[in-house]
Amino acid sequence: MERRRANKALCARRSAVLVMVVFLAATLPALNGARAQATKPYDPQILRLSEILGAVHYLRELCGAGDGQLWREQMRTLITAEGSTALRRARLTRSFNAGYRSYSRTYKVCTASAKTAIGRFLTEGTEIAEKLVKSNP
Repeated sequence: MERRRANKALCARRSAVLVMVVFLAATLPALNGARAQATKPYDPQILRLSEILGAVHYLRELCGAGDGQLWREQMRTLITAEGSTALRRARLTRSFNAGYRSYSRTYKVCTASAKTAIGRFLTEGTEIAEKLVKSNP
């Protein structure tokens, strides 16, 4: 029981950190400065982060986290900041949806494996977002 509580608390902290870092990454002037570009050097990281947000949105809802639309809103923030063209917005949206759909096909009920995936995604998403923030001072 104590371990479950500790895991839940860790997951909540990771969620909060990821939300904060995604917001920071989305508002950085250095990331947003070249808005006219169709592609940017950090696109693979942003697209992976979008995919992670989609997967986390599905899995946390499935596991009853009670986040509501938090992860979708984080994606909207990212699209607003990074979606300078229709093509970029479409790519970001496609990545989010791919993450969501992939896990909706895999998990129909919340399992220990789904909870492990959530933790891994939160960790990876936080790492990606922090690297983006650090590499674009």
